[in-house]
Amino acid sequence: MIRQSPRRTVPRHGLQKPSRGRRLLKALGIGIAVVLVAAIGVTAWLYIDLSGTFGEDAVELQGEQPPAFSEFEGSANILVAGTDNCEPEYAAQFGDRCTDAEDGVRSDVLMVVHISEPPRRVTVVSFPRDLLVDIPSCTDANGDETYEAYGQMINSAFGTGGLACSVATVENLTGLDIGYAASINWGGVIDVTNAIGGVEVCLATAMKDADSGIDLPAGTHELKGAEALAFLRARKSTTDGSDTARIGNQQLYMSSLVRKITSEQVLSDPALLLRLARTILSAVDPSTSLTNPVTLAQMGLALKDIPISDYVFVQYPATTSVVDANRLDPLPDAAAALFDALERNEPLALADEGGETPDPETPAPEAPETGTPAPTASATPDQEPVTLPGEVTGTTGDTEGCATGRVY
Repeated sequence: MIRQSPRRTVPRHGLQKPSRGRRLLKALGIGIAVVLVAAIGVTAWLYIDLSGTFGEDAVELQGEQPPAFSEFEGSANILVAGTDNCEPEYAAQFGDRCTDAEDGVRSDVLMVVHISEPPRRVTVVSFPRDLLVDIPSCTDANGDETYEAYGQMINSAFGTGGLACSVATVENLTGLDIGYAASINWGGVIDVTNAIGGVEVCLATAMKDADSGIDLPAGTHELKGAEALAFLRARKSTTDGSDTARIGNQQLYMSSLVRKITSEQVLSDPALLLRLARTILSAVDPSTSLTNPVTLAQMGLALKDIPISDYVFVQYPATTSVVDANRLDPLPDAAAALFDALERNEPLALADEGGETPDPETPAPEAPETGTPAPTASATPDQEPVTLPGEVTGTTGDTEGCATGRVY
């Protein structure tokens, strides 16, 4: 469920070989959140057959354990963290980040997947890594309690206390109750995109920068493996080099991924489904609340009939920080409008920024970030969509726009 945050103001600023049980527990999520959203519905029936033992190394979240998903008709929130951990087999692809990494593992991507109460809808809220927030006291990897910190980048919470600390930080910021969580690293994203056979992405302009490894001309591309990860990580080659622009491109990728996973091309191919499920099993580290196969199956049942148009991807609203022009401050009023609408289970409409979808054959030099008119989630007959403030930007699962970028 969602609890209303009491605050409306800006906050102050030795690896072990995994057991079979742990490998089977790594079953929820598919990288950058949306694979998590879509794959639950597609592969939930496989988990019971593929699962043997549960919970050996899963992450315990703070607070009360949520009830079994089948026991309530309400909403559920799942935090998904995409981490920049450097696995040895992929480290060479990521340059200085792996060879000179001195500040630990960070959540390069952070999202909350909100599954509404009936009528079911899915809203994915992305949090810019540069967002300055309060980080509450957490328990670190050594079992020690950390001090509360103010005005820190939200992605540093993972390095402070792992997945559970990211959950606590987002709860503190948003007022959400987050009962479920999962993390996936770079190698997992590569493996899963290979398993699904690639994701189609339209580029209105060329994108190239050495940091992420992206080098693509304008046009439509089927991205796989390391190339897909390079697109998702690309920042300097976005329109303005910002994390918010990167999130805009990621959301178009996610809507394309949802369409593919829920397409007949995937649903009618048992071998592909099985390969995808097995890849997911080895790619994701869950919270203990996600280690029960019945919970996964119930979530799959809740998601299976949701129209593509009712998958909505939005950014947490933010503005340039007053203390650092390279950082972002939350916009609490705009955020409250978003989370209040989720609390009321109202269909969402995004404010129209104008403009037409850019043509990849004749790209404009100053193309808009998503390049599409405002998408609207479908509404039940007795519900009118709620138009969110203009500061809440995003897209929907049925939006087929073109990402924009530049050569850097």
